[in-house]
Amino acid sequence: MVDLTGRVAVVTGAGRGLGLAYATALAAAGARVVVNDADPAAAAAAVKQIEADGGTAVAEPGAVGPTETAERLVERAVATFGHLDVLVTNAGILRDRMLWKMSDDDFDEVVAVHLRGTFTCVRAAVRRMREQGQGGRIIAVGSPAGQRGNLGQTNYSGAKAGIVGMVRTWALECARAGITVNAVIPVAATAMTATIPAFAPHVEAWQADGTPLPGWLRTGEGFGTPDDAAGLVAFLASAEAGEITGQAIGIGGDRLTLWSHPEEVATAIREGGWDAATIAAVWSTALGHRDTRP
Repeated sequence: MVDLTGRVAVVTGAGRGLGLAYATALAAAGARVVVNDADPAAAAAAVKQIEADGGTAVAEPGAVGPTETAERLVERAVATFGHLDVLVTNAGILRDRMLWKMSDDDFDEVVAVHLRGTFTCVRAAVRRMREQGQGGRIIAVGSPAGQRGNLGQTNYSGAKAGIVGMVRTWALECARAGITVNAVIPVAATAMTATIPAFAPHVEAWQADGTPLPGWLRTGEGFGTPDDAAGLVAFLASAEAGEITGQAIGIGGDRLTLWSHPEEVATAIREGGWDAATIAAVWSTALGHRDTRP
């Protein structure tokens, strides 16, 4: 068990599912936690659960996205516990539609919560951490959909890909201040994944009576419970992870993975540059022979 005694964490979207698991794991390791959720009742219930387990937490509800919410979360952490050491940006929503059916509102609402919400919360937290001068931990939550795309999730996959891009930039910008910035890419049984047809019966059985998820899901698909993903967040919040930054780390079921940074996989050089005809002439042998399909 890592020791987070004395550390103060804010977790967004922590009223249920993965966010609740993250907040619970941080509190169990000794951190004092500000629990955020758009649903005040869910945030309050999460605090009661953490306190019943011997942890320390307070609720600060509100939908993330607006700067005002982000600043209020940081202010609550400082006012209640004296400082801020860890931020976990987990809050999210879904508005799944195929591209040709997706409305402007479907797109904007998801981007506002996931991408803008991550930006505003991290900005507020980093400003405070820099003022404190003691470093800090930023843990942003991505998704496999942001790493490789997913049908019906233009808005969600775009926002999640953007989060990982921001994480890599922030890791560079925050290094001198001793603030690490990483992305967690979880795969777990939640309301968001319960709609996947192949997973749905197993998720429903687990939710109903705790029936263990089958091995082919836990190992083959890297798909587990929210608690299976929480240990990674606690680790990244700890002193043991002080040299890890700018990474996208996957967790789910029995699998722990490290996603690669995008890089050029094939190169062709032509003196004088390229026009359409010369690209067409060499594509199949110089670049196109590599399998780069989704």
